[in-house]
Amino acid sequence: MPVDVSEEEVNRTNKVLLADVGNSRTKLALVSGVSQGMPLLARQYELDSHNFNCKDFENWLMGEVVCPTAFYIASVCDSAVTQLETAISAVSKNGQFPVRVHRVDFSDLPLAVETEQPNRVGIDRLAAATAASYLVSSKLVSSKKGCIVIDCGTAVSVDMVTSDRQFLGGAILPGPALLARSLADGTSLLPEVSPAQYVAAPLMPGRSTSDAIAAGIGFGIRGAVSRLVDEAHREIGSEADVFLTGGWRWIVQDEFSDAQEFPELVLSGIGIAAMRMSGL
Repeated sequence: MPVDVSEEEVNRTNKVLLADVGNSRTKLALVSGVSQGMPLLARQYELDSHNFNCKDFENWLMGEVVCPTAFYIASVCDSAVTQLETAISAVSKNGQFPVRVHRVDFSDLPLAVETEQPNRVGIDRLAAATAASYLVSSKLVSSKKGCIVIDCGTAVSVDMVTSDRQFLGGAILPGPALLARSLADGTSLLPEVSPAQYVAAPLMPGRSTSDAIAAGIGFGIRGAVSRLVDEAHREIGSEADVFLTGGWRWIVQDEFSDAQEFPELVLSGIGIAAMRMSGL
């Protein structure tokens, strides 16, 4: 749906850069505006969290019409965020424009974190939960009662948020690539199967060792997430909206035909924190 964004709003918001630093990938985006309380994301870019080319990052950033002046980072990978902060510092110095760097934590999000140790909850989980709750309250999706967020990445999480934005916690399990790697590393004879084998509908029974591993990973994650979502519905109500995000989300897509799919849910949550902190 087209959104009218004023020139003044664009000039204010497109100086804000967001980074979602994950265990495998780092996603970046500029904020191009705000609509119904949600940040509009533009000029998205991805890096390998462990081995990215600083020059490519500099070329992407310097190619922007308006260089960003504020950089909001949410990270679950300390080594990657240190590398990213070093790169942005170098770009800032070379380009002779100051960039303020902010690390987003749970207190920056408009979410009541009802867990035993709020500061230990992954900021990616909280950012995704924040964005999902905003989408529900802004009626950009069907407004029901709370929401359940499935994030399929290096790890898979299933989290619950009440209608009044209380984050209740949830469940975490290994993602498909991590499961495949752990079987190969933890045994002497089992091979590491490729993603293509378990992303598509796996075969059951698996008639080779690789097919059997793919069936275990593919059906195992599908079954685990389905059960966890059932348990979450029992906790916060059967009418809760289900959101699906993360780079491996398609592995469970077929299990949730009514789920709202938002690939950039975490970045959007970081954008909400940036809006609150910068007064956008």
